[in-house]
Amino acid sequence: MLGAFDGRQLVGSARYHPMRQWWQGRSMPMAGVAGVKVAPEYRGRGVGRGLMTGLISEIVERGYPVSTLYPATAPIYRSLGWELAGGRYQATVPLGSLTGLLAPDQAVTGPAATRQAGGSPVLRRATPADAAVVAETLGKVYGALRDRGVATYDPDYIGIWLDDDDHFAYLADDGFLSYHWADGHDSVRVEVLAAASAATARAFWQLLGSHATMADVVRAVLAPDDPVRWLTSEPSAVVRQGRGWMLRLMDVPAAIEARGFPASVEVSAEFELADDVLPANSGRWRLDVGDGGGKLARVGPLSPADPASLVGSQSAVGSKSTGGHDAVLRLGARGLAALYAGVPLSALRRAGLACDGSQASDDALDSAFGGRPAYMLHDF
Repeated sequence: MLGAFDGRQLVGSARYHPMRQWWQGRSMPMAGVAGVKVAPEYRGRGVGRGLMTGLISEIVERGYPVSTLYPATAPIYRSLGWELAGGRYQATVPLGSLTGLLAPDQAVTGPAATRQAGGSPVLRRATPADAAVVAETLGKVYGALRDRGVATYDPDYIGIWLDDDDHFAYLADDGFLSYHWADGHDSVRVEVLAAASAATARAFWQLLGSHATMADVVRAVLAPDDPVRWLTSEPSAVVRQGRGWMLRLMDVPAAIEARGFPASVEVSAEFELADDVLPANSGRWRLDVGDGGGKLARVGPLSPADPASLVGSQSAVGSKSTGGHDAVLRLGARGLAALYAGVPLSALRRAGLACDGSQASDDALDSAFGGRPAYMLHDF
């Protein structure tokens, strides 16, 4: 946590949580920025920007490749290189629809399908002593499912979180479920439901359905493609994106190397990045993707942009190189963050966050970074 002071008076503060974030089967340290506050009488005087600049320096110094945050207001964070990257998805499921889940499709029945979908995994209550096991289990699930953007706290924080008499938590070999009563016991609020297999997903939803005589609905924060909508006999589960979150790459080569990529994709492409806040990220880079991993190599300095078309390095940069030939793709910190999270380059171009390059390079980069929507479960 950082504080901003006027003499001895605290006028602002900001902090980050040490977390891990999963991208396409691999995880990396992530700094979850939260609690950015400025006293009303000090707003508009640069206190917030000073806090965030200091926090960026602290995050970089401590070796975090990426950082995320939920913006109360976006302009200050966008000016420092964060951009919208994913959402927090919330589902409302009538509890009555969970009392009789659909059987597996006959087309996939058989010994293997029975083991996957019809088995009975052992569930046990999780306690604060299981904090490290919970963190390890969630990592295995998110890695196996190749989820994108989902983050977890460290075991110390998980232990504190589990130490709550109103908190129900269950562990399986390949899953974790956490929920509590809400709205005066009229609903069940699910905080985490992560399952790597059909059997565990079914067991968790059946467990929640056992509360149907006591509550009306389950309100759950979920992966956007959680199987609940395919498990209920009627399409009664409604999934909506709630709060959007923003991403910033702090150390671009480290963030690329730590991220997973589709195993079937092989890409070699160049782009130029302008990052005024963290100039070490600026330059011309070559991205090589293969065998599920990626590497970034600096191949030159950032070329001068056409001043007539320069919008700003945190939004869009230039339209033609000064050498008289078509330039490679050009991005600012915001555009790269959005691309990293899977936003298509066609959308980034229309938003003024990318320019130059070619359709071929766009297709190659979209195939490397695109895929399932990025999401997070925790609000911080």
